[in-house]
Formats: sequence, structure tokens, C-alpha cells
Amino acid sequence: MTEAVFETLAVVGPGLIGSSVLRRVREFPGLARRTIAVDIDPAVCARVQELGIADEVTTDAAEAAAQADCVLLCVPAGAMGHVAASVLPAMKPGAILSEVGSVKVSVIEAITPYLRPDIAYVPVHPMAGTEFSGPDAGFATLFEDRWCLLTPLEDTPHEAIEATLTFWERCGSRLREMTPAHHDRVCAIVSHLPHLLAFTICGTADDLADETRSEVLDFAASGFRDFTRIAASDPIMWRDIFLLNRKALLEMLARFTEDAQAMARAIRWADEEYIVDRIERGRKIRKSLIQNRQA
Repeated sequence: MTEAVFETLAVVGPGLIGSSVLRRVREFPGLARRTIAVDIDPAVCARVQELGIADEVTTDAAEAAAQADCVLLCVPAGAMGHVAASVLPAMKPGAILSEVGSVKVSVIEAITPYLRPDIAYVPVHPMAGTEFSGPDAGFATLFEDRWCLLTPLEDTPHEAIEATLTFWERCGSRLREMTPAHHDRVCAIVSHLPHLLAFTICGTADDLADETRSEVLDFAASGFRDFTRIAASDPIMWRDIFLLNRKALLEMLARFTEDAQAMARAIRWADEEYIVDRIERGRKIRKSLIQNRQA
């Protein structure tokens, strides 16, 4: 039998990511022998209990942290510092603190003041998800063949990094290490900017005159439907991501705006060569995603 990476794993925030981790532990050996789910909302705790995806469920994060070999924070990025402050004093020496925030520089800065020298902190970002949220949204295979980015700090113990790598590898993830700043720039273009555009396009459609708006909703083609799927994502989570990664996001938005204006000029002046080149580049990116098993 495969030896478990952690004896006890505490998952704080059993939403889409957190409940998927809990389900993965339930269905696949070698991750953790025991799990504790934590949420401040008693209704969420009750639902986790009904689903039977954790060995213990509690609203007391400190109590759970005191028992855990690894505490995994799966809360919105804006709440990471506050939650870390509540669990770190209770954690036992030698335990690992990790979090799945979609932004790294700001989250690390928020958590760092509360770190202890006897607790290893390993930030990660599993790049997997859907537009749904809550404990019912998770599934055990969410992380299969999806990237999990690790952004360990310079003084992070090697053993803690290895344990975290093994955990996510057994979750089915493909692994990559990078610096927090590089992570935020990469995610700004591949994740955060597309979400910003989706929210904005849906807002534009919603602001149209009533008759036109009705037709937009009635005759929405696949392109618009794809945007609405993205735009259905959790608003609090994305508010935090936009604000906490504002520097990298605004940089990518400025570059996109320049490219969009260039495309507008090409359309205005019937520059067929430029238009075809842009479309072909999009097709190549789509093909590479399929070949890389990310589509």
C-alpha cells in the first residue's frame, strides 16, 4: 500500500478546489490518511458532512490546524492573510502551510508577517477549475493532466517542497516551479485577462437597448456562450484576483488594447493580410493547446 504524503490534511475552504482535493483523497490512496474540512459557514460544513468527503468537519480553523501535518488554504485570495493569521499560531512544529491562490506575490506578502520558522510555507496554484463553486462543484479528477504551479520561497525546506510536489503529482497534476512574480505575469495573460474580457463583454451585452439585448440572449452563438461560461465564475474570487494582481493585469490589458486597436485599423482599412495573420496565429495556439492536452 502506498504511504500517505500526510497523516492529517486540513482543507480550509471546501469550495470547488478544496472539495475536489477532499474527493481526491477519498478516492485515491497515498495522499492523506485523514482529512479535516474547515469553513466559517455552518451551512457549508453541513453540506460537506452530507457529502461525506471529509473525516471531520468544523468551523474552527485553529482547532483543525493543530491536528494537521498540512494545512491547505482554499479561500479567496483576499482572505488568505487573515486565515493564515488564524491557523499559523495553532499549527504544530514541522507542519506545512500551503495555499492555492491564483495570485502569488500579494498573497505571499499577506501571509509572510505571520509565518513561523518551524512551519514550511509552500504556495501552489492548481490551474484547474470550472465556473461553478461550493462543495457540490468539486470532483476527484479535476486536477488530472492540469498544471499545478509551485512558487516556493528561497528558504523553503526541500523536504516540504518534495512532499507538496508528490501530493499534487498524485492528484494527477503536471508540475512546474517558478518565481511568484513570473507566475503572476503568466496568469495575467492566460487566465486573468480572459476573465476580465469575458465579464466586460457580458456587461456590454447587458447594457444594450432592450430589443437588441433580447436578441443577443436569444441568438447567442458559441463564441458568446463561451464568454458567458467564463463570466459565470465566482465574483468575490475574481474581484480579489483583479485587485491583487492589478500591476501585471493592467500591463497585459494595455498590450491587448494596443493589439485590439491594431485589428480595428486593419478592419477599417481592409488589411486582409494582417487579419488573416492574426486568425492563423489564434489557430496555431489552439492547435498547440490540444497537442499539450490543455483543451
